[in-house]
Amino acid sequence: MPRRFLTLDVFTDAKFTGNPLAVVLDGEDLSVSEMQTIAREFNLSETTFVLPPEDPENTARVRIFTPASELPFAGHPTIGTAVALATERSIGPDLMLEENVGVVPVKVTRTASGGNAVFKSPLLSEPAGTAPASGKIAEALGIDETGIGFDGHTPGIFSAGFPVLFVPVRDLETLGAAYPNMAVWQVVLDGCGARLAYLYTARNDGYDMQTRCFAPSDGVMEDPATGSAVATLPGQLLAQEAYSDGRHDLTIGQGIEMGRESRIDLGFTISGSALSEVRIGGSAVFVQRGELLN
Repeated sequence: MPRRFLTLDVFTDAKFTGNPLAVVLDGEDLSVSEMQTIAREFNLSETTFVLPPEDPENTARVRIFTPASELPFAGHPTIGTAVALATERSIGPDLMLEENVGVVPVKVTRTASGGNAVFKSPLLSEPAGTAPASGKIAEALGIDETGIGFDGHTPGIFSAGFPVLFVPVRDLETLGAAYPNMAVWQVVLDGCGARLAYLYTARNDGYDMQTRCFAPSDGVMEDPATGSAVATLPGQLLAQEAYSDGRHDLTIGQGIEMGRESRIDLGFTISGSALSEVRIGGSAVFVQRGELLN
């Protein structure tokens, strides 16, 4: 049967910016290999497949694929799929999405062009290994070792579903110069167990942080917006500096070097000096709709 799909640009309120996402609304009866083939055909950072929920109390089961592999959880697919479902099924504002990492609660506000969504991270960030030496990271990113670190921040590995190598860099110039050196990338990243490298630097251009994400092992050389990494970022931040108990809010700018500027809203709560809640928010706009033919 033909299968309906939508594409959205996520973590933006303007088409042709942010992070593109394909949502296959009729994903039932597709095999894993068929889903992977379709995701490779769309060739976007991620493609989601909507299935009936395993628990009828939830909204839908959602599976997430990069062009190369399935992910247990990802941020911009969660935001975009929630906006798509709220619009196509006229439901909301509260959705419960079953992802491989667990049930993700999402609140959606619909707009004329798409919507805004906020989800609570199903897992909290925790240490997930030892970061490689800064010299090795610098070699993998094609930058000078002196560009790694600022204000006491050093590289670290944390996970809220899968391991992320966080790399603080000195300034925007260093951030803009980074790019994977594939001759050493996999040796360095695979050796520490991380699936992607998430670079960040201090407040610039109206954002609290400006970032870049590289994930070539997942078929994504650079990602315009990475909500799952932002959901993991509080663990890295708490390991680097002290935060008082209470709610903290940051705006994250990503994808700027790619011409796909994205804004990700991060909120995290500290209770008893420990991370107790993480929320990720952003907008999504519809771009295309169509059918996958038999």
